[in-house]
Amino acid sequence: MSFIDLRDRYGITQLSFNEDYKVELLESARSLAREFVIKIVGTVTERSNKNENLNTGDIEIVVDQLEILNASLTPPFTIEDDTDGGEEIRLKYRYLDIRRNPVKEKLTIRHAANKSIRHFLDGHDFIEVETPYLIKSTPEGARDFVVPSRLNENQFYALPQSPQTFKQLLMVSGLDRYYQVVKCFRDEDFRSDRQPEFTQIDCEMTFVERDDVLQIFENMIRGLFKESVNYDLGEIPVLTYAQALETYGSDKPDMRFGMTFNYLTQVAKGHDFGIFDNAECIIAINVTGGASMTRKEIDAITDYIKRPQIGAKGLIYCRVNEDGSYKSSVDKFFDQTALARWAEHCDSQPGDIMLVLSGDLQTTQKQLNELRLHVGDFMGLRDASQFKACWVVDFPLLEWDEETNRFHAMHHPFTSPIADDLSLIDIAPEKIRANAYDMAINGMEVGGGSIRIHDKKLQQRMFDLLGFTPEEAKSQFGFLMNAFEYGAPPHGGIAFGFDRLCAILTGTDSIRDVIAFPKNNMGRDVMIDAPSPISNDQRKELNL
Repeated sequence: MSFIDLRDRYGITQLSFNEDYKVELLESARSLAREFVIKIVGTVTERSNKNENLNTGDIEIVVDQLEILNASLTPPFTIEDDTDGGEEIRLKYRYLDIRRNPVKEKLTIRHAANKSIRHFLDGHDFIEVETPYLIKSTPEGARDFVVPSRLNENQFYALPQSPQTFKQLLMVSGLDRYYQVVKCFRDEDFRSDRQPEFTQIDCEMTFVERDDVLQIFENMIRGLFKESVNYDLGEIPVLTYAQALETYGSDKPDMRFGMTFNYLTQVAKGHDFGIFDNAECIIAINVTGGASMTRKEIDAITDYIKRPQIGAKGLIYCRVNEDGSYKSSVDKFFDQTALARWAEHCDSQPGDIMLVLSGDLQTTQKQLNELRLHVGDFMGLRDASQFKACWVVDFPLLEWDEETNRFHAMHHPFTSPIADDLSLIDIAPEKIRANAYDMAINGMEVGGGSIRIHDKKLQQRMFDLLGFTPEEAKSQFGFLMNAFEYGAPPHGGIAFGFDRLCAILTGTDSIRDVIAFPKNNMGRDVMIDAPSPISNDQRKELNL
């Protein structure tokens, strides 16, 4: 007998060739190599030696006819689940990489997610409307990709970073529920969760308040996880921005595990330990079962948070021994009674360890968030097969930029202030909260939106706060302001990063893994070799 594995989108099926076959058929079978495209005719039979690792492992096909439709070169990497190909070579031959099960399965889940979302929105009376890809460039937000206009010399379109203004115009037009699964473009530096072009689930509604938006899209996301990966997200908690920072040090907290922040400022000062006594705050996390960490492991964690990207000066720790005694890295300054007060604030039990950072409040919260996530990885608490979502609300409306010496919108210029804070607009604009909301899943922001400004005067005041002159505001957003003159209804919406959602659903760290033909970390498509120069004739036509 001769055997061949035949692979298609649905899996691998064994083909069998009997030695009693005619010579021509056996010779054809034995001439096959990896990735040949073939056509066979045969009989499906039960396998005598079943393979439990294959969906088709109970059967085989006894081949009667074989035709080679296309030969193949030897692939540059093995097309198997565990391949020997590095990322760059697999991106260059992405059409081969997609033949591998891990990539194919991720694209299949992406399809299921897309289907689930469209089905939900269609069922809630949303209308899908396509908005333009060639639009006007604006200086706010990330850098635009620009497109020269041949017919309008020295003028340029921009590719949209978001359909934001168009979806607001659709609300003015009377289409009360809009959505779009849309490509967006941002010319920004690359990370594992960024691509120059990405897909967004863009939604907008009229006559809604914040809680209406949260309820509808919480249901959508719960349905997405149930239908795509059969996971029940359950209820999604709502945290204010202030609560998220105070508890987790992040506005996109990973809620899969505890280790919430414990503030030791009042109990750890006054012991002649300068690092604490001179700090604005002292914050600890309690690591359940962490007392078993070796000194080498603690030193490695300390080195991690001392990296320039995090910038911590060091790490203080205190073990809670099994007998209830304490052993800390600052025993010289803190006796057992003092350390017991730490443990009481952190609810530490025998076998736990407290990890402590100090400094100014904002910096320490950020550093401790990084420490918390790193220790969560170390302790195996960030399981990619488990999902936990949360909403974060009440963001600051504005943030001050020291470099430009002016306010910038925390979300975007069309975000409405919370009504109770409008009285602060002329006296303390930095204290105004935005009527905005983000959703985070497993420590990654996956969506965000707001109730929009629908009043022309308030929108003009917002532009003033952001440093736009009346001429600049009219030049860049005059079309929206004009639309507001014709009866703009109250409206709000949200956009979800579809690539990020799919990355979370499939348990991968990089959105490149869930995009059929992604760019590399330099923004290049190494498969088609783009971007690339254009000809002199093209440059001349475009007046470049």
